[in-house]
Amino acid sequence: MVYNLPQPLQQLFLPPSCLLCNDPGEGELDLCTTCLDDLPSNHHACSRCALPLPEEAPAGSLCGHCIRTEPPFHRIVAPWRYEGPLAELIRLLKFRQKLAVGRSLGILLARQLKRRRERPQLILPVPLHPRQLRERGFNHAAELAYAISRELGLPWSTRLLRKQRPTPAQHNLDRGERLENLRGAFHFIPSGGYRHVAVVDDVVTTGATVTEVARTLKRAGVEKVEIWAVARTPDR
Repeated sequence: MVYNLPQPLQQLFLPPSCLLCNDPGEGELDLCTTCLDDLPSNHHACSRCALPLPEEAPAGSLCGHCIRTEPPFHRIVAPWRYEGPLAELIRLLKFRQKLAVGRSLGILLARQLKRRRERPQLILPVPLHPRQLRERGFNHAAELAYAISRELGLPWSTRLLRKQRPTPAQHNLDRGERLENLRGAFHFIPSGGYRHVAVVDDVVTTGATVTEVARTLKRAGVEKVEIWAVARTPDR
């Protein structure tokens, strides 16, 4: 992984600068205070799947889909909405290989999670198929998971959860088509008797990927699956 130097040495030899505006970064982050404040919060959201809801929705509300169908995961934590500067940061990570984005967003997400009392036993990034991993050269979800693991002091693994078959691109598919596209795509190697696992991804769009991953983990005996994502898109 990148950024393996101790944090004080990183800041001494590689002082952070904002990835969005080039101003000095805030602390150990490659983002400045102004751009951090501009990240779109996902405060009004479904308490189960983090889908953005209208501002007038009462705290603890569920979206229509979660009311109709109970998801296989315990809940999704997604503190920001996928829009504006947050969407630009994720594009920089995924398509321009700006790995510093993964470190900064992972630290920010971990800060949101530190106040939680119950911690998972293991962090798992959503895997890429080996062919896609070779083409891209890195797994953006693993960059996030690594940063979160270091910040929270929790174990993580890229070996236990695998994508065992490639799947066609999903951006033009609706939720039902995405679920069918991903059915049976993942495999979890039961190890260590893990009962509580957190799955990390960058963005939850329709929720099809994390739903299939959660189903895979549940079938393998995991009792509680949380999803930790940087951002959530509006309903599609």
